[in-house]
This record gives sequence, C-alpha cells and structure tokens, in this order.
Amino acid sequence: MRIVVDSGVWIDLYANRDTVQTRSIDALVKNKHQLLVGDLILAEVLQGTRGGRHLNIVLARLGEFAPIVIADREVAIDAARHYQHLRGLGITIRRTIDTLIAARCIRENLPLLYADRDFHPFIEHRGLRSALDLVSKAP
Repeated sequence: MRIVVDSGVWIDLYANRDTVQTRSIDALVKNKHQLLVGDLILAEVLQGTRGGRHLNIVLARLGEFAPIVIADREVAIDAARHYQHLRGLGITIRRTIDTLIAARCIRENLPLLYADRDFHPFIEHRGLRSALDLVSKAP
C-alpha cells in the first residue's frame, strides 16, 4: 500500500526524534508499504534545512522514496470544499498546504502518516485515513 508521509514526520525522523510516527516508518517499510514524498512536503522539509550540504543530504535521503504530486486543479477544488465543510463545523485549518495534502490523500484513498493536529478533523469528518491504523494492525 502507498502511504504519504507528512513533513513533520520526516523532520522528526532526520532530527533523530523518537516519536510514534518515526518508529512507525520502520514498521511500514518492513511490511512492504511504499512511502511517498509529496512535492509540497519536500519543499517544506528542504526549507527547514541549514542549506548547502545539509539540504543535499536530506534531498538524497528523501530521494529513496517515491514522489507524488500533491496539488493539481482537482485537488485544489477538493481542498476548498473540505476547508469550507470544516469551517461550517466551526473548525479552522491553519495551513492551506495541510488542506491540499489531506485532499490528495482523500481523493486517492492514501493513508497519511502525520504528527500535525490539523489533520485530525479530516479523519473525523472527511474520510482521511491515518497510516498509524496500519501499524497497529500489522502482524
């Protein structure tokens, strides 16, 4: 199964932070899941590097995983609809990029491995799947 990994998880992984999400990466790979790096996610991670050599190291590490384009016209429209639906429920998503990532995952039924609380409403109200559910069900 293909799984999108959000920028916060990659950042924690390469900063050697021990979290449920970073520990899950090994389990997902071991169980033959394909981890995906979205183009917008790649930009976020690389923006947080110290530049130069560090940027190239992180880029090479992320290059080991399959790429996915996050935003196109259909995803942008879906993202706006998801955002408006959540706003109607009194929930404000703080970042447009999170709405786009969630919309791509929902559109393609791709689980998302994330640490950002802004994705919770998409799981509760819009059909986003958490990759942590796959880890908890793994043999």
